[in-house]
Amino acid sequence: MPEWDHTSREAMNELLPEWNLADLFPGISSPALQEALAKAASGAESVAECYRGRVGDLSAEQLAELIEKYEGLQDEIGRIMSYAQLVYAAQMNDPGTSQFFQTTQERCTDISTNLLFVILELNRIEDGKLDGVLESPVLVKYGPWIRDRRAFRPHQLSDEAEALLHEKHVSGRSAWTRLFDETMAGLEFSFRGESRNSSEIFDLLSAPDGDVRRDAAEEISRVLRLNVRALTLITNTLIKDKEIEDRWRHFSLPIESRNLENMVENEVVATLIKSVKESYPRLSHRYYSIKARWLGLDQLEYWDRNAPLPEDDDRIITWEDAKKSVLSAYRAFSPKMADIGALFFDNEWIHARVRSGKTPGAFSHPTVPSVHPYILLNYQGRTRDVMALAHELGHGVHQVLAAGQGAL
Repeated sequence: MPEWDHTSREAMNELLPEWNLADLFPGISSPALQEALAKAASGAESVAECYRGRVGDLSAEQLAELIEKYEGLQDEIGRIMSYAQLVYAAQMNDPGTSQFFQTTQERCTDISTNLLFVILELNRIEDGKLDGVLESPVLVKYGPWIRDRRAFRPHQLSDEAEALLHEKHVSGRSAWTRLFDETMAGLEFSFRGESRNSSEIFDLLSAPDGDVRRDAAEEISRVLRLNVRALTLITNTLIKDKEIEDRWRHFSLPIESRNLENMVENEVVATLIKSVKESYPRLSHRYYSIKARWLGLDQLEYWDRNAPLPEDDDRIITWEDAKKSVLSAYRAFSPKMADIGALFFDNEWIHARVRSGKTPGAFSHPTVPSVHPYILLNYQGRTRDVMALAHELGHGVHQVLAAGQGAL
């Protein structure tokens, strides 16, 4: 089938955009980046010297001044780390990039350690006293942020413990997550005599040919089995790391910290999970049974879960056609939404090309309000890829519109 010709896909891939990160920084060794790091470090030290140990005694005007300075530093540090993360996401297999990401992460962790006191001391202010301060017009803007941070008061540890967890994050949970990401991005698969990366091999699970799907699935299983010891160690270590921190913070459920972040009660989420599970037989199980019949199978094999239906159009959708389709749909809903979405295409804010060492999947990184978002895709011309573009671009538009709210 011509649409599955690997050569034509490679030709299309060469035409796909890659992002230009110059709006964040000109390069990993640029003086601008080093100046930003030095400015953030100096600013954090200055804020700590001026306000540490005094947050509970500040007037409304002084507290607003502190939070504004804190917000500015969060934007500056976030800009630096956003740049490092995006450079890293596009080429995880490059040693120089990995070293840059690690070094930048360590420096930003050191800088932000000086700012931990802001939230820790803010959370120690008694409700009655803080309520009076928050009535001031100068703090209205930050009311929701203060409320959200104080929701974690019952789970806050001592200043020393919080500092330890913060500093060890880069050599603990973050390091294990990074090892997983680099391992998955670096996997190589062999399919019918050709080398494929993870994005390319998983894409074959949506091939119209059942034999292609089966062979791809078996190769995926073979390669993952070769790495099962490392992947299992990573998973178990991350689980244990979370269990220890949750226990110290007195969270009763693994999901409780996420629920608190999302401002939703544990009982609500538990009810949702229960309802979804109870619906398995009449929804997902029934759907897979119907899909097996559509495909002419007695039972759906695991490699057929993403199979296109027999009548589906599986032609390759060019990048230009995908762009037109998404922006026209946006424009039908809101011209402003389409205009903002077009900025991502016109200004090289999207990285769509598939290549080895690039993180799989897709995301829209908000970066910081003072810059703009960037989108990463692994575009291979499927309807699913067009939907991923529409989805991530929706996040990007939202992030552009939300920038005026500030970093906090």
